[in-house]
Amino acid sequence: MKDLTVKQSGVRWLWLALLVFVLDIGSKLFVMDTMGYGWANRIEVLPFFNLLYVHNYGAAFSFLSDAGGWQRWFFAAIALTVSGMLAYWMRQTPASNKILNIAYALVIGGAIGNLFDRLVHGFVIDFLDFFIGKNHWPAFNLADTAICIGAGLIVLESILSSRKQAAETE
Repeated sequence: MKDLTVKQSGVRWLWLALLVFVLDIGSKLFVMDTMGYGWANRIEVLPFFNLLYVHNYGAAFSFLSDAGGWQRWFFAAIALTVSGMLAYWMRQTPASNKILNIAYALVIGGAIGNLFDRLVHGFVIDFLDFFIGKNHWPAFNLADTAICIGAGLIVLESILSSRKQAAETE
């Protein structure tokens, strides 16, 4: 891989990771300061969407939420490792590759937002509750949204890149 200067590399896109982090933490603080905890205090916004302040001690879908506490540090280590790896890849990626750099920045910002929660509170604050009828998707937050969009963009960029390479070799 070619070593690019900061100006030429995707590191220029880290402002987006900072923006995601600030919006995520700001939204969580707002929820904590203005909403009561739990299902009884939900705010019905749309026929398929509530605001619902809950704590998640695990990861996605409350994975390992009842593991006894060690998972806090396990998920913190994963967030730091993935964020460091993506920041390194951003350094190797040209700034002109917008899709990939935006994807990396979204994942980094989301991972650091949830890492902040784990380190400060011991759990992640979730508040977005989507549902169909009585079937609820697990509550999530802006950090989770950024991570999912970023991961989707990484997959999209991979598909587009492989198609471009296949077209160039024909």
